[in-house]
Amino acid sequence: MRKKGQNGSRVNSDVQRVISHIISFDLKDPGISPITSVVKCEVTKDLSECKCYISVFGKHPSGEETLAALNRAEGFVRKRLAEVLNLRNTPEIHFELDHSIEYGVAMTSKIDRIIREEGGADET
Repeated sequence: MRKKGQNGSRVNSDVQRVISHIISFDLKDPGISPITSVVKCEVTKDLSECKCYISVFGKHPSGEETLAALNRAEGFVRKRLAEVLNLRNTPEIHFELDHSIEYGVAMTSKIDRIIREEGGADET
């Protein structure tokens, strides 16, 4: 017997894979950062909407620019998604910035700084 929700996770991963490919290879907008990754896609059960979390390597202005460019290209991305995936409905795509990678890097640097300070205090 199939686990409950397994089909939804397959759709999410397929949509994520296809949107990632579209952003990397099909979109030619100079406003999109070359280092843009799709972190996660959440498609509703009725396939009407999709939240697509993206991460942009670099400063915040480039992330905001990339988000604006992706929102402008939402129709094109949706059309290409419909061509590649055979879904009952093609969801409306809502792009959102994901700051979890930046948060993780900031926390790691804080932990490293505390370890250096503690290590320096123990040596004296």
